Amino acid sequence: MRLGRWRKLVTLLTTIAIATPSSGCLRRYMPDPEASLAVDRSHYAQLTRHIEYPDEQTPSDPFLAATPRPVALGGDEVQDYLELSLEETMHLALSNSRTLREMGGLVLRAPDSIRSRQDPSITSTDARTGVQAALSAFDASFSTSSSYENNDRALNNVFFGGGTRLLTQNFYVQQSQLAKTAATGTQFSAKNYTQYDFNNAPGNFVPGAWTTWFDLEARHPWLQGSGVDFNRLAGPNATPGNINGVVIARINADTALAEFETGVRNFVSDVENAYWDLYFAYRDLDAKIAARNAALETWQRVRALYDQERRGGEAEKEAQAREQYFRFQEEAQNALHGRLIDGTRTNNGSSGGTFRGTGGVYVVERRLRLLIGLPINDGRLIRPSQEPMQVKMIYDWEMSLVEALTRRVELRRQKWQIKKREAELAANKNFLLPQLDTIGRYRFRGFGDDLFANGGVPGRFNNAWDNLMTGDFQEWQVGVELSFPIGFRRAYAAVRHSELQLARERALLLEQERTVVYDLSNAIADVDRAYEVVETNLNRRLAAREQLAAVQAAFDADNAALDLLLEAQRRVAESDVAYYRSLVEYSLSVKNVQVEKGTLLDFNQVLLQEGPWTDKAYDDADMREMLRGEPASIHDAPLTPAPTVSQGIFPQLIPTPLIPASALPPDEIPGVARPEVLP
Repeated sequence: MRLGRWRKLVTLLTTIAIATPSSGCLRRYMPDPEASLAVDRSHYAQLTRHIEYPDEQTPSDPFLAATPRPVALGGDEVQDYLELSLEETMHLALSNSRTLREMGGLVLRAPDSIRSRQDPSITSTDARTGVQAALSAFDASFSTSSSYENNDRALNNVFFGGGTRLLTQNFYVQQSQLAKTAATGTQFSAKNYTQYDFNNAPGNFVPGAWTTWFDLEARHPWLQGSGVDFNRLAGPNATPGNINGVVIARINADTALAEFETGVRNFVSDVENAYWDLYFAYRDLDAKIAARNAALETWQRVRALYDQERRGGEAEKEAQAREQYFRFQEEAQNALHGRLIDGTRTNNGSSGGTFRGTGGVYVVERRLRLLIGLPINDGRLIRPSQEPMQVKMIYDWEMSLVEALTRRVELRRQKWQIKKREAELAANKNFLLPQLDTIGRYRFRGFGDDLFANGGVPGRFNNAWDNLMTGDFQEWQVGVELSFPIGFRRAYAAVRHSELQLARERALLLEQERTVVYDLSNAIADVDRAYEVVETNLNRRLAAREQLAAVQAAFDADNAALDLLLEAQRRVAESDVAYYRSLVEYSLSVKNVQVEKGTLLDFNQVLLQEGPWTDKAYDDADMREMLRGEPASIHDAPLTPAPTVSQGIFPQLIPTPLIPASALPPDEIPGVARPEVLP
């Protein structure tokens, strides 16, 4: 019964709420839709279209604003060509590249992912994780402070007021400190405190007295935070899970170098890909133009018969010949200009790039210009002057496999990550130990009526500094501090986290090695395939040309149909394109083997080297070396060896660090192929 009453009440209230807006007493409080539409909103619409620009709006390169119009179909024919070999193209690309360019458009969509020549230096100079930042934790630090205060207070106890309950005081304190943390984790500090106390206490020896003292303090950890190894790995200010010592910073720098080398390798591979793409575009254009000219000649001949109404000039044959001409004309136009389609680039099916013969001289030529740093448009066309490789390459599988598993930069980077995780694990295990420190402090005190000058009190307390120098007041303290969290929960979590990260990195290394073997197998097998296809397409091309010659002779003697001639012309055009496509695929397959072996930079004679420093840097290094000197003996300056994270520097252009080249006969140096001339 009550539920039914509540339902009626809710229904009544709802009806009132719906009917209320129509009443005259509340209409003035409701917004009028028509009135709101009449409001002038142009001011707000203009504000929504405002865009703020940075103060610098001019192009970084003023010549970019004067770039000429690109060459295109229907424009003026290009008369000037720039002949470039692959070596010259590579030199231009590396000389003009401030950043490692790529063809995926990331420089606009994701500029932070683009690598540049500054990346290794940026990592090394990072103020949070760089090498210098890690070394700065061991730098000596100086601090000083001074303060002056005036006190005027009433005290309840005469004892605390020095014999008075109304204390007036002028108090000054100055303190300075020089502190340093050693590589063993020991903290040294030298402190000076100076105080001046002037008050009205009747029990004072003098109204205003100066006190100064020096503290020499050392704190040495015996368990947690102790040892050169831990401090090199974690740093003196490390906490569980926050490891950033000198060794870790150095590994981060080596990882950045490996990533930079990966970018250089991909860039060199992309430049070679674009070079052979342009070569194929020219050859494809030549084949399409030859086919178009042949089709035009055939059409003109049939057209002449059509105009004379002779046999062989039927309307369907004239239309058929005309259709073939315009089809080849369209293909020649596309081969000259090209479509905006991705070309061959790294990681599009293979690490080095699987050939994509999209054709188009103008588009591919601008793509190559973008990579090698030449002006995008300058009225000339780049034309490759180098022919693809035509010798058979035979690779030693065992030697190539050793090289790939040793010299692939991705594997080297992953091994640096493993060394980093191992170092983090070793450092985090140290936090499972209690904090047990020994503290030693030695103090010299001085007291006097003045600080330096002669005070009003004769004798030993004339001034504080002379009293300090007498050494009459000396104090010392030795102690031990022990602290540890119950259960070491955070330390155990950090150790477990490091163990899991190390296990993950090792599993990734195994999968990367499997992938390297897989990619190398595909690359070497693709070399054999591409060479066989080159031979096949060469024979196909010869056969197509012989067929065209035979059909052309028969057609001239009226013994062959037009269909056969047009089909023979198409076959010749297709065989020409297929032959040059297979040649480019073979050259790229040989290049891809070098990519998979990790020797592409050596193959192209590209060396990575740090640029020269300023003269001031070399002068500072000489001065530091002179100041450091050499220890008289190993006992006078014992050194603790650092943890081993590297096998040392390996020279570039050496086949593999596992097998010295000097130990092999010249004809067995790994990675050197034995050429066989293509028949």
